[in-house]
Amino acid sequence: MRQAGTNLPKVGRYNQAVVLERIQRADGVTRQEIAQHTGLTPQAVSGIVRRLIDEGIVREDGASREYSAGKPRTILRVNADAGRAIGLHFDPAELTCVVVDLLGQPLVTQRMLIAPGTAPNQVIAAMAKLVEEVLRLAEVSPDSVLGLGLATPGPLDRKEGVVVSPAQLQHWGRVPMARLLSEATGLAVTLDNDASAAAVGERWAGSGRGVANFAYFFFGTGIGGGLILNQQVYRGGSGNSGEFGHMSVVQDGLPCTCGNRGCLETVARPAAIVSETHRRLQAGSASSLDRRFRAVPESVDLRAIDSAAIAGDPLAASVLAQAADYVATAVVNVVNITDVDLVILGGPSIRELGQRYTDAAARAVAARVMSRTIRPVEVILSPLGADAAAVGGAALVLHRAYSPQLSELLSD
Repeated sequence: MRQAGTNLPKVGRYNQAVVLERIQRADGVTRQEIAQHTGLTPQAVSGIVRRLIDEGIVREDGASREYSAGKPRTILRVNADAGRAIGLHFDPAELTCVVVDLLGQPLVTQRMLIAPGTAPNQVIAAMAKLVEEVLRLAEVSPDSVLGLGLATPGPLDRKEGVVVSPAQLQHWGRVPMARLLSEATGLAVTLDNDASAAAVGERWAGSGRGVANFAYFFFGTGIGGGLILNQQVYRGGSGNSGEFGHMSVVQDGLPCTCGNRGCLETVARPAAIVSETHRRLQAGSASSLDRRFRAVPESVDLRAIDSAAIAGDPLAASVLAQAADYVATAVVNVVNITDVDLVILGGPSIRELGQRYTDAAARAVAARVMSRTIRPVEVILSPLGADAAAVGGAALVLHRAYSPQLSELLSD
């Protein structure tokens, strides 16, 4: 692919996005500070800020206490009420829908369970119903909505808005989700991988704000990943980078739905943990879960396993520790390859697994990453938690509308 030049209108839009992003990230910044941090001239910054204020996106909010002699410097902030965005996370087991303001803060969140084997047209109908419900509860008119961001399992054809036979949805083919959902809701739809969307959400409203390079591990029904490198979302050649769950971590391990063997998903996703626990119980390993398993096997789910481990059950603790060690290995591999400064763990199944996985990964990164003697790499839990992908879906809309996109600046 050739590197294309650009033109003045594109540069103008890009510079406006740079200024707006600086205001959004700082949550209180002066025009002078924007000029210092962006390298733009004070005159250019003043012109851009004036347009943003006229459009209602930015507001003036009093004077800075830190200024030298002369006229006080005015603080600028994003006007959170200037627009709304909808985020929708499609997990094979559950839909989560959220309405956020311009700062990415959730206003209303709703969930809906999805039965196994649900057909695409039924999923689209359920999505449209959920979108209608959150708009009603948030008392938001569709006219004020900037768009709908759909976070879904990959692989994807983002250009065409198509979900392509996800590993957890093998009865699906090439489903034009973006078009179908747009037709069902009347909203413009932005489609992305759920883990990439969650990473964008962290960058817009979570722990990734102001971090130039970070990796996001997403734990849902499966395991995915998102990468922010040099302030930009990294998607790879086909737009499907970050499949951390399909990194091989067990030599000659169990077969995975992707066609590989020994993938991280086969040992660390919720269903794999439950399956391994059941296997050990069936084999006769001593555990406080044994009686429960003999009576109702399906009652020994992830929550029960976590509770047993907390109570000191050796089998449950061993299974979870093994899964955490595999996650730690994957985190070390990603950090060694990308040299990121931060690793964030989030997603729906992080409720039960989060602290164990984070602790194990932090220990491994401190001891095994090549760059450990140069600077520490932090491993943290996402403050967005289980709703990371839904908030990320909404952030996709905000990111596309308001963040500086190098790919667009350099495109034909």
